Amino acid sequence: MLSIQVKTFDELNIHELYNILQLRSEVFVVEQNCVYQDVDGKDPRAIHILGFKNNKIVAYARAFKPGDYFEFSSIGRVVVDLNERDFKYGYDIMKASIKAIKTHFNETTIRLSAQVYLKNFYNNLGFVEVGETYLEDDIPHIAMVKE
Repeated sequence: MLSIQVKTFDELNIHELYNILQLRSEVFVVEQNCVYQDVDGKDPRAIHILGFKNNKIVAYARAFKPGDYFEFSSIGRVVVDLNERDFKYGYDIMKASIKAIKTHFNETTIRLSAQVYLKNFYNNLGFVEVGETYLEDDIPHIAMVKE
């Protein structure tokens, strides 16, 4: 069972921040073989959605209010530990992120930049494609919006 916590950047302790950055690096840099600047200066403006299992962060996302990343509220850096993906924690962390945007920002319209291979995953959560695919860090992406 995944235990979800939502925190501002200032509420994260140093161990949580380290574990978040480690998980993001493991998946987005190493597993996906993509060299890019993960620490992008935007984390201090985000709310952070942490999924804990046995006191370890195994799922994570960050969310922004309108204007802090896109015109609308947004969710990004959605990640689940490779060894925990069979448990569908991606859905848990996304549902918690959608709820956090409603709770913290009183917003329901959400935009994200999805890796194309995850399009159906986001469709199942109510997101629809907007526009054409594009390359982001040499990985095909598509903009998606949930009203």
